[in-house]
Amino acid sequence: MMKPEKLTIFYLAVFLTLCSSAIFAQNSKKQNDSLEQEIRRFDLAEAEAILKKDFQALDKLASADFTTNSPRNVIVKGKEELKQLIRKGVVDYASFVREAETVLIYEKTIVTVGRETIVMGEKSPQKGLTIKRRYTNTWMNRNGK
Repeated sequence: MMKPEKLTIFYLAVFLTLCSSAIFAQNSKKQNDSLEQEIRRFDLAEAEAILKKDFQALDKLASADFTTNSPRNVIVKGKEELKQLIRKGVVDYASFVREAETVLIYEKTIVTVGRETIVMGEKSPQKGLTIKRRYTNTWMNRNGK
């Protein structure tokens, strides 16, 4: 049988371990909540950059090997290819609404899943067409960016 002093020390150690685990979990949740809000802002900023044809913003948000589906049902490989399609008017949006429904956080990779409603713009071959689609974006931390 344990002596009362050792029992007290044992219970104190268990209590401190539980407290530190709870504090760590709270801090981790706060960090994830903060990261989720930041990624939601990036997700919306990327949609806005495409809508406004803001190549500087796209350069900051997207990597060179950025890959996406276009409303024409074609995979666009590379940020420069997307910019060419915007310049040519193939990707021309009158409006672009993106709603992130879920944000999944993994170590250095974050996935956003949601829906988009796009109204094709004046220059687009699909002028005036409203497209509702699901989207999945993958965000990765590469060299601190």
